Amino acid sequence: MSLTNYSSTKSMDIAKSALNYRAMRQDMIASNIANADTPNYKPRDVSFENALSAQRAKLFNQTPKLEMAVTNEKHIPLTDTQNSTKATTFFRDGHMARNDGNSVDLDVETTEMSKNSIMYNGLLAAIKKEAMIFRSVIEASQKVN
Repeated sequence: MSLTNYSSTKSMDIAKSALNYRAMRQDMIASNIANADTPNYKPRDVSFENALSAQRAKLFNQTPKLEMAVTNEKHIPLTDTQNSTKATTFFRDGHMARNDGNSVDLDVETTEMSKNSIMYNGLLAAIKKEAMIFRSVIEASQKVN
């Protein structure tokens, strides 16, 4: 039995999704750094915290959804962006653009990359630890037989 495809708990699914989102964010930050000299380039980032919260709520049945009343079938349907299970990309604002229109701040990008790397490594360690616990339980049960 392979533990690589084994999902032991509901929280492990969220941790794996978070790991994928962290890898996506690392690529996005690396792209920002690579385009630091590109004229008119605006730094991009990815927001996935809402997606993980929505996935957690769905897995653990935590929040009942309040439906919006529709009084006329011609109303525009409501799209739930708050409970979306997809990450969203956005342009990071708030930094002064240079004369060429580029607003990449290397200090901000390297700081964000460092924070993201720490979170990625922490998630990876947690996933490995849980896998080791389950592996030891499986190995111990095999010794008993």
